[in-house]
Amino acid sequence: MENYEQLVREQLFHWNKKMMQKSNFVSRLSKRAQTKVNEFLPEKVHKVMTESIKKVVQAALVGSDFLTPAKDVSSLSLSEKEKLVADKVKTYKRMAAIEGAGTGAGGIFLGLADFPLLLSIKMKFLFEIATLYGFDIKKYEERLFILHVFQLAFSSDEHRQRIYHMIKYWDEEKEKLVDVDWRIFQQEYRDYIDLAKMMQLVPGIGAFVGAIANYHLLEHLSETAMNCYRLRLFTKGEAH
Repeated sequence: MENYEQLVREQLFHWNKKMMQKSNFVSRLSKRAQTKVNEFLPEKVHKVMTESIKKVVQAALVGSDFLTPAKDVSSLSLSEKEKLVADKVKTYKRMAAIEGAGTGAGGIFLGLADFPLLLSIKMKFLFEIATLYGFDIKKYEERLFILHVFQLAFSSDEHRQRIYHMIKYWDEEKEKLVDVDWRIFQQEYRDYIDLAKMMQLVPGIGAFVGAIANYHLLEHLSETAMNCYRLRLFTKGEAH
């Protein structure tokens, strides 16, 4: 058990360093290319994306759409909790890949449908992960934390470092929060979505691209979520 905790601490240490680093050259180049692609997208596409994000954020804050039955994990060790988390990650990565392949096969019209569907899958995933780490997702502050985890995973360098600071010092920072600025939320998320996701709108290659992109986006989100909750558990001295 001590060996597992030590391994997790080492992984968390490297993740913490990565959070403070700038994106690599390839990521920055991809971002510039994606920005150019955005300029050519029809206004309808932009409106669908913006409204989808707004609705998902509002539902996550005050709705019951993403609530999942609470599982009593109070007696479980960190390694036991993370075995459950790992199983959940596998399930959601497969789900996201299947969904991306299905909507990607339809070109731009079904590709538009993928955007809100994938958002909902990601948010449902985060709610379930929070529960497996022992946090009460019925609490408003825990829902705010989930949205900050989401932002941390999908944001620019500058915004990511601000969000990382808030997550690292959550007990102090949460007292200053009232709500999430969904406009910044949606802007950062849309700016992060890479060129591959835009390529999903292209008929002929959309299915393959959609499956791969969704799979890796869920993989990235799971790494972020696990380390955010690890950080909270270690900060509180509740990891064992």
